[in-house]
Amino acid sequence: MKILKHNMLRNTCLVMLCCLHGLTELRAQDIHFSQIQEAPLWLNPANAGFYNGYLRAVANYRNQWASMGNAFQTMSFSFDAVTMKRRNKPAYLGVGMYVFNDKAGAAKLSTTQAQLHVSGVVRVGKGSRMSAGIYGGFSQNNANYNALTYGSQYAGGKLDNTLASGETVNYTSFFNTDMGAGLNYEYSNKSIDLTRDDEFSLKIGAAVHHLAQPVQRFSSGSTYQLPMRFVGQISSRIDIKGSAISILPSIIYLRQASASEINLGTQVRYRFKNGTKITGNKSEAGLSLGAYYRIGDAVIPQLMMDIGNYALGFSFDYNVSRYKQVSRGMGGMEIYLKFMNLSDALFKRHREHGL
Repeated sequence: MKILKHNMLRNTCLVMLCCLHGLTELRAQDIHFSQIQEAPLWLNPANAGFYNGYLRAVANYRNQWASMGNAFQTMSFSFDAVTMKRRNKPAYLGVGMYVFNDKAGAAKLSTTQAQLHVSGVVRVGKGSRMSAGIYGGFSQNNANYNALTYGSQYAGGKLDNTLASGETVNYTSFFNTDMGAGLNYEYSNKSIDLTRDDEFSLKIGAAVHHLAQPVQRFSSGSTYQLPMRFVGQISSRIDIKGSAISILPSIIYLRQASASEINLGTQVRYRFKNGTKITGNKSEAGLSLGAYYRIGDAVIPQLMMDIGNYALGFSFDYNVSRYKQVSRGMGGMEIYLKFMNLSDALFKRHREHGL
C-alpha cells in the first residue's frame, strides 16, 4: 500500500530534479497529518459547525523527518462557527475558514492555501443529524530553486556549490483555485444524570477534495492536474457507565490517485473532573492516551488533555516501514491546540431559544 504523504513525494521529486536532465514536471499530493481527527476542516467541509458548540478554533503544527535534515513543516489554522441555530428549528448553518502553509525539503517547496467553508446541518431524528458542506479557496505554490544542488557539483566525493550546475531551472510559483464537498451522519444517545451525561455516539463521514483538479504549473507548459482526494471516516465515543472512562475509537481512509492511507486506533479518556450543571457552567476535564497505526508506515502514540473549552494534544510518528533506515524511526512530531465554545451552559441554551 502506498502511503498518502505529499512530503515523501515532494522529496522524491526534488531528488529527481537534482539528478536528472530534462525533467519537465513536478507532481504533488496533499499535506499530511497524524492527528487527522483534530484537523476537522482539512478532513471534511461538512465538519463546519458539526459539533455541540458555537465556535471552534484549532491550530496544528507538524514537523516531519527532522533527523534527516531540512525538516518538512506544516502549520494550519481553522475556525468554524454555528449560525441560525434555534431549538425549535431542525436545521442551522455552519461557516468556517481554513488556512495552512507547508514547506518541504531543501528548496522549501511551499504551499499556502486559504479556504472558506459552509455547511448545512439538519436533525433527522431523535439523536440523529446530518450535514452537507462545500468549500472554495485558493492556493499558491513556490520554492527557492536556487537552494538545490546537482550531481555535477560533486567533486572528489564532496559537494562544491560554487561549481556551475549546468542546469537550467525554469520552475515558477503559481496560483490556483479549488473546491471540495462532503457529507456527515451522526447518531448520539445520552443517559442524563444530575452530575454528568454518559454518551454513546457514532459518526460517519465522507468527502472529496480538489473537485476542480487544478493544474500544477511548476513549469511552463505543465498539464499535470492535482488528483482528487477521497476521505472516509468512522469514529465513536463510548462512555463507560458508572466510571470515569471513555473509549474514543476511529478509522480514517484517504486516497489520492494511486496513493492511499488507513489510520486506525483509539484513545482512552479518563475524566478527572465532572462538569457543573447546577451553575449552568458545564466544563469537564480529562486526559486521553492512545495510539494509532498508519498501516504499513508508522505507529503513532497520542496524548491529549482537555480542560473545559480548551484542549492540547501531542503525537509522535515512529516509523516501522523501510523509511526507518534513514529516519531512524523518527517519523514526525505533531501538536495541536483547540478552543471550543461548548453549548451546555444555561446562557447558551437561551441563545438557542432566541433570547
